[in-house]
Amino acid sequence: MSIHSEHPFLPPESGRDPLRRFRGRMPQPVTVWSAQEGTSRAGWTVSSLLVADGDPAELLGLVDEESDLAELAGRTGRVAISLLRWEHRQLAEAFAGLAPAPGGPFRSAQWHETRWGPVLAGAAGWLGVELTDTGSRLGWSVAVRGRCVEVHVDPEATDVLTHLRGRYRELPLD
Repeated sequence: MSIHSEHPFLPPESGRDPLRRFRGRMPQPVTVWSAQEGTSRAGWTVSSLLVADGDPAELLGLVDEESDLAELAGRTGRVAISLLRWEHRQLAEAFAGLAPAPGGPFRSAQWHETRWGPVLAGAAGWLGVELTDTGSRLGWSVAVRGRCVEVHVDPEATDVLTHLRGRYRELPLD
């Protein structure tokens, strides 16, 4: 047996998609988008998003069109977006469907009920968003656009979770 410094399942440099490599060099915030209707909840990890300041401020995010979140948010017309911290990296994996979540990912943490959907307790901040478009395709995703109606920032938060080059990174807020 020999030990190599390369990842055993990573394609050789010449076989990697240059656009994915470019995008992988752009640090992205990690969020969980959630929606609720009655007792039905859905959530999805989203790092492809843009917040545009204005009157009103708007948001654009890319969501998997086959996710339960895309369907439920399309019906309710609203989402809650929790900005994750370093301690939430396993939760991000669970909501992305990449880690086990016995009983569902909402059982992996504490949540506060809001009119927008469940909000993660201990998040670095959260948004309540009224959706204006949930059906436009953008690449392999559905573009979800909305107005930021409610904004909360935790002044005690010391870090946020980011995604860079296929890995989670802790970004200090000082």
